Amino acid sequence: MNNKKAKILATGSYLPEKILTNKDLENMVDTSDEWITTRTGIKKRRIAGEKESTSDMGAKAAQNAIKKAGISKDEINAIIVATITPDMLFPSTASFIQKKLGINFIPAFDISAACTGYIYALSIAAQFVNAGIYKNILVVGAEKLSAITDWEDRSTCVLFGDGAGAAIISGEKGDLLIDEFYLGCDGRFTDILNLPAGGSFMPASEETVKNRMHFLKMTGQEVFKHAVKYMADSAVKTLEKSGLKVSDIDFLLPHQANIRIILAVAKRLGIPKEKVFLNVQEYGNMSAASSSVGLDEVLSKNKTIKNVLMVAFGAGLTYGSILLRKA
Repeated sequence: MNNKKAKILATGSYLPEKILTNKDLENMVDTSDEWITTRTGIKKRRIAGEKESTSDMGAKAAQNAIKKAGISKDEINAIIVATITPDMLFPSTASFIQKKLGINFIPAFDISAACTGYIYALSIAAQFVNAGIYKNILVVGAEKLSAITDWEDRSTCVLFGDGAGAAIISGEKGDLLIDEFYLGCDGRFTDILNLPAGGSFMPASEETVKNRMHFLKMTGQEVFKHAVKYMADSAVKTLEKSGLKVSDIDFLLPHQANIRIILAVAKRLGIPKEKVFLNVQEYGNMSAASSSVGLDEVLSKNKTIKNVLMVAFGAGLTYGSILLRKA
């Protein structure tokens, strides 16, 4: 007997107004539109305003989702936020979003699983709902990656953008069931994608600022190799748990890191390109916000969708997959 009842009631998203194109980047660093497009598939990305925080974007995405859900904000029982670019180390970005939404006295917390964060957050929310603890949970994936991007490093600054997405997870209403998921992490590779300074291991100092250690660092080739393997493997394990075949999937919603990674994962899984969701060309890599914005776009454009397979990979190295199935 299947006792699962957590469903996607509604989704929403928010993207900053400012658009940074590849042509714009040609005037900032030694790069070209052709180089960026060929290697990443990215043509442009959104950049938050100087005074626009992660919680600002997350709150706007949340308001969108709440409105589409047709519920009162007071019917939300908990808030979970996936982000690696919090407003502050503490308090949580979820607490700032709670304040901006005016929803008091409910649990609110962040999780840090990098680009896999939204899948982790959805999985956590589903367990709360399935256990009967909460009825409606707001799950947000929001990032201001422009704040931790080294705009002098041409190998990384072309990749990232800002944005936010949100979903209302409900135990009572909704068309898509959060069916199965698989989560993992391989901590052996924490050195190939990280932000070195600013934590307790390497607190901020004159030296860390001078050496640009408060910006994201990445070893691209190593990340590519592991990303393809772990995303494909986690997708297979989720499908095995669900009893579905690859041919049953309507849409593969992969983390939007790089067009070559996305297509390599699809090829390994045997999923045709026409079933693969892409918006990397429009927004670049938004970490946890990529999956949240992507899910909103998929569901907004496909009202009769039956099976969506989400898969992601990020620093940690975290990875995971989640199946959304017609309720």
